[in-house]
Amino acid sequence: MGRNVQRRMAALVGVAGLAAALILGGCGAAEDSAGVETGSAADAPAQREGAPPAGADRGAEDGNEADAGAGAAADLRVDQRQIVYTGSMTVRVDDVEAKAARAVALVTGAGGFVGGDQRTSNDSSSEASLTLRVPADQFARVVDGIAELGEQQHRDIKTEDVTEESLDLDARITTQQARVASGRRLLAEADSLSDLVMLERELASREADLASLEAKKRRLADLVALSTITVTLLGPDAPDDTDDGPDTGFLVGLGAGWTAFLASMGVLLTVLGALLPWLVALGVPAFAVLWLVRRLGRRSRPAGGAAPTAAAGSPPPPPG
Repeated sequence: MGRNVQRRMAALVGVAGLAAALILGGCGAAEDSAGVETGSAADAPAQREGAPPAGADRGAEDGNEADAGAGAAADLRVDQRQIVYTGSMTVRVDDVEAKAARAVALVTGAGGFVGGDQRTSNDSSSEASLTLRVPADQFARVVDGIAELGEQQHRDIKTEDVTEESLDLDARITTQQARVASGRRLLAEADSLSDLVMLERELASREADLASLEAKKRRLADLVALSTITVTLLGPDAPDDTDDGPDTGFLVGLGAGWTAFLASMGVLLTVLGALLPWLVALGVPAFAVLWLVRRLGRRSRPAGGAAPTAAAGSPPPPPG
């Protein structure tokens, strides 16, 4: 009995010693790891305060390259923006025909063409109105070249940024193309006449919408690619196209009233001139007939008035 107790006590002491050894080993490992971490944390300020690490220069260079790349991307977006240029000019020249020919040659030499040409010429003045289409990258050069043809009196240049509209059209065209493809796929799989008719109608509507969007895109691309310049060339004696605003004042009102009066009298005389043949053709016979009727009435009046006078002098007949 005493031996068994001693064995049990020895076993318990051994287990307790083993547990104590394990606990002490774990604490030592924790202290070692904490020391390592503390040393790393203590060395970090020294690294920040001292020379930069080996990869610091590379990181700075990468940051600079990233900034440069971002700037290049921003500049590229500016270059890719879609701008519509339109302009109107008025230039007074000494020879309208010769200067108009030079303007046309300037535009065709820049890769453009003439979209409209209207010219008027008389004894007092001559004038030409040209609608010119030029590539967008040649717009400024052509405008300056036309201004040098004579004395520039008016210039109006306008720009419109249609980048967002173009991107919106691209997205809508892509979506509509997917819808058309889906409609064609469903049409191929239709198994009844009613479904076939309905899908054909729906597909035709989708294709029409797609064609409309593509036409708008082509029109927008044409406006971006080719700028429009409206040029008015005035001869030496041609009046200015500048508008100084409406004229006011007593004399201006009097002149306008006199002009309106003369116009009204002209209209009245025109109407009278148109009615005069009818008045002569119908009025003269009517006047002659009226004159004859009145004359015959005057002749027959004395003869008809004598009988009543004689009857008035005779005694009245006896009452019946």
